[in-house]
Amino acid sequence: MRIRVVDAFADRPFTGNPAGVVLLDGFLDDAWLQSVALEVNHSETAFAHPLPAGMDADWNLRWFTPTTEVDLCGHATLAAAHVLFSTGRASGPIRFNTASGILSASVAPDGTITLDFPTAQLTEAEAVPELAAAIGATPEATYRTGVVGDLLVLLPDEASVRSLAPDFKALAEIAERGVVVTAPAADPSGDHDFVSRCFFPRVGVNEDPVTGSAHTALAPLWSERLGRTDLTGLQVSRRTGRVGVALRGDRTLLTGKAITVIDGELMA
Repeated sequence: MRIRVVDAFADRPFTGNPAGVVLLDGFLDDAWLQSVALEVNHSETAFAHPLPAGMDADWNLRWFTPTTEVDLCGHATLAAAHVLFSTGRASGPIRFNTASGILSASVAPDGTITLDFPTAQLTEAEAVPELAAAIGATPEATYRTGVVGDLLVLLPDEASVRSLAPDFKALAEIAERGVVVTAPAADPSGDHDFVSRCFFPRVGVNEDPVTGSAHTALAPLWSERLGRTDLTGLQVSRRTGRVGVALRGDRTLLTGKAITVIDGELMA
C-alpha cells in the first residue's frame, strides 16, 4: 500500500511539520497502525479510509505518534487533506470523522488548505514552580486548554521563546498532554503576530515542529490580546512553520500549505 510523507504548514520542502499519511480501505488493527507510526517516527502519522456516501463525513481519520494515539492533530490533518486533494481523491471540501468530531478541510486554487477545528476553551491556571523549572523560564500567565489537554504558557517576548532549552524529562512529569509556550512577535508590523513552541514528551514528541491543534488555543488568546480575529502564528522550532488562524467563535480556521516529499510503498 502507498505511504507518503508530507511537510505540513510548509511552502517549501524540509520545513513545517512532516507527517506520514496512509490511505486505507478500512482501519487495520491498532497494533499495526501504531507499528507503522513508530516506523515512520514523525510527530504523527495519519490513517484515513473513505466512508459510504450519505454519511455525516467523507473519511474516517486517526492520528498516531510513535508511542500513542491522539485525539486531535492539525498538521497531520492538513497532510491527509493535501494527499486527497493532490491525488484527485477529493475536490470539494472534505469532512473527516475523528475522535474530536467532524473536522473539515477545503482547498484554494493556489493549494492553500483551510481546516475548520473546534476552538479551545481557555481557563487560567496556577503556574507551579515545577513548570517554570521544566521550561527554564517564568511564565507571565498560564492557561489550561480544555479538551485539547495542554498547558498554554505566556512569556514576555519572542526572544524568550526562541531561547528555551527545556528539561524534557521534567516536562514529561507535567500532568497535561503537552506544554505550549508563546509570546508576541518581536516586530508587530512583521509577517507574524505571535510565536510559539510546543513540547509533548509525554506522548513521545519532545518538540513538535508545527502544531495545528495548539493554534486552536493560541487563536483565542492572541485575538483577545491583539484585538483582531485573523492572525498569523510562527512556530519557531528548528524547522519553523507558519499557521494562519481565524477565530470564528467556537470554531477556529487554520490555514497553511503542504508539500509531499516522499511517496513510496509500505511493504509490511
